[in-house]
Amino acid sequence: MVRDTLVCLLAGGAGERLYPLTRDRAKPAVHFGGIYRIIDITLSNCVNSGLRRIFVITQYKALSLNRHLREGWYMLAHEMGEFVSVLPPMKRVGDTWYTGTADAIYQNLYSVGSEPCKYVLILSGDHVYKMNYMRMLERHADAGADVTIGTLEFDRSAASSFGVLELDTSLRIVGWQEKPADPKPAPGRPDKSHVSMGIYCFNRDLLIEAMLADADDPNSSHDFGRDVVPKLIEHGKVYAYPFVDENKKQAQYWRDVGTIEAYYEANMDLVSVSPVFNLYDKDWPLRTYQRQYPPAKFVFAQEGKRVGTAVDSIVSSGCIVSGGRVANSVLSFDVRVNSYTDVDGCIIFPHVDIGRYSRVRRAIIDRNIHLPEGTVIGFDLEEDRKNYHVSDSGIVIVVPEQRIFEEPE
Repeated sequence: MVRDTLVCLLAGGAGERLYPLTRDRAKPAVHFGGIYRIIDITLSNCVNSGLRRIFVITQYKALSLNRHLREGWYMLAHEMGEFVSVLPPMKRVGDTWYTGTADAIYQNLYSVGSEPCKYVLILSGDHVYKMNYMRMLERHADAGADVTIGTLEFDRSAASSFGVLELDTSLRIVGWQEKPADPKPAPGRPDKSHVSMGIYCFNRDLLIEAMLADADDPNSSHDFGRDVVPKLIEHGKVYAYPFVDENKKQAQYWRDVGTIEAYYEANMDLVSVSPVFNLYDKDWPLRTYQRQYPPAKFVFAQEGKRVGTAVDSIVSSGCIVSGGRVANSVLSFDVRVNSYTDVDGCIIFPHVDIGRYSRVRRAIIDRNIHLPEGTVIGFDLEEDRKNYHVSDSGIVIVVPEQRIFEEPE
């Protein structure tokens, strides 16, 4: 089944809900967990599942994403038919950019059809979870399904942001609500709903047929959840695959990091003593591209100086905590925290310098920023709104001034 499967990873969304972190980059290219990008999670799932023929379909602000993929993910054996290849918008079939998830696949049917395969696995590049896709593919083949959709039980109170499914006893999908105001509860679980993870396994010939039919429908919004799947449920064999977590924790872990709050919480999940999402699992390694930086360093230790410390935090290569204090934070590579500075509950992107005597809490600091000596962020949100972006829940996001050129991340 490895040889018979092609992966299409959708990484072209505009990412409006994650603004301003997506002002200059694609959402899957946003930094995560210190050394990773969001897309690395899904790509690692693919490689760990044995799937190594992967198209990454890009669109908006893809320069840094393309660079990251080129530097970190072109390690597969091309002579063995393995690849991670970027498919930018080519307007091969018309004059429009991608108008929906299904349209993104439709506009790339030329590439999908050029690869010998029996199954096409369609994934999203902006979720955080661990999943062995091969198990899903095997279930798809054993059931004789036309389409299999990855699903999980989700709190009904928050399920209105997803596609909500109705299942029969054989896990066949018999009903579908797309982002309903009143999600249908799971049988016997009135506080839960079955929701779609945005993971679709198609028989390749059916996918091509469905994409051609959707493209010809003038009333379609060309989205899998809104248009394609509901029609297939009426006429085809569409089954659910309940999420099996490879994270080795008591509770299943899956996060859509499409909003500032969700992204912040997913990073904060990593810094506890026993992290909810385990980056240190040797049986399910996460791959990325890492530039060459020296090890992290903590100074000063001499008498009379405040010692640089970091507790309940991730500190990446090239960081220097020089007489400052870091707590409950994620520091990407090449970050400097200077003397008498306190950083608490923050996500710091690469190449950030935080000046002496600063106090920063519950903030996201984008790359290439120097915070002057004595900067205070996160203590007076009304004052912060004058200079920075502040989310609905009070997370302060500091981004660099917009430039006419792209600096390498």
